[in-house]
Amino acid sequence: MSRVAYFRVSTEAQSIEAQRQALGDGFDREFSDEGVSGATLAADRPGFGKLLDYIREGDTLYVYALDRLGRDALDVQATVRRLLERGVTLDVKGLGPIGRGVGELIVAVLAQMADMERHRIKERCESGRVAARASIAATGLTHRGKASLGRPWAADAQEVADWRKANGATISQTMAHFGISKATVSRYCAA
Repeated sequence: MSRVAYFRVSTEAQSIEAQRQALGDGFDREFSDEGVSGATLAADRPGFGKLLDYIREGDTLYVYALDRLGRDALDVQATVRRLLERGVTLDVKGLGPIGRGVGELIVAVLAQMADMERHRIKERCESGRVAARASIAATGLTHRGKASLGRPWAADAQEVADWRKANGATISQTMAHFGISKATVSRYCAA
């Protein structure tokens, strides 16, 4: 009977450390997926796939929150059911062990809430993009005062390309002159 922990964060900029600290230690094994969206089906995530290969009847799986298993309601419910059918206890921080019946009902409700939040996040992001595009069209700046929707330009692309050509400079020399990365020099000069 192993104590197994699973951690997931959606972006590489996030860290699983907060989840690890909240759950504590003393686990026999830990599995994680970093930079993997909750919209990705649980079985398709590399870390969770390894967890499914490892976990056995009598083991307990600990997660920080139900949405760490995913944000697709049907997938979360199917994953929980698959774990319960295999004789695995699922322990969610703040909820405790999830069992058949009422536990599955609670999972269904919370999974639907996580799914709804995923859709709300997408709607808010799209709404922000629409507002930014409208503002750029009207004023030349986004509603947050930026010059573009994407990542800010590290340098003027045309200036970088012209300088490199005029000086017969290598990518390394251009990188040093403008203080930009190799990928940026290559991208600017290819355009």
